Amino acid sequence: MFGIPGKSPVTITPKAVSQIRRLMERDNRFGLKIGVKKGGCAGMEYTMDYVDEAEGADEIVEQDGARVLIAPMAQMFLFGTEIDYETSLLESGFKFRNPNVVDACGCGESIKFKDVEEMAAERGTQG
Repeated sequence: MFGIPGKSPVTITPKAVSQIRRLMERDNRFGLKIGVKKGGCAGMEYTMDYVDEAEGADEIVEQDGARVLIAPMAQMFLFGTEIDYETSLLESGFKFRNPNVVDACGCGESIKFKDVEEMAAERGTQG
């Protein structure tokens, strides 16, 4: 993990905790797994899936009954991210406030991250 020992790689707002926990209980799932993949007009996209178990290198964050798993390849990109859940008249969904994002497309579905070397240097680690 590219983080600080003993510090959670992500924070989860109370609204997001409530939604994650509700969906875990409704569908009897282990947790919400978050990752990143190449795609979209800005270069990368978040992925989110409910899973029944953790894989060996997943980072697990538990908060008030909500469980978020971070895929190994996404851990460096998501460090410092706040996960929220917002509801408006037009849409509802999880929102990511990620300090590692330097650009996003107009629709908000695609993001661009800082260079890997820059993120590692900010954390005092080597990637």
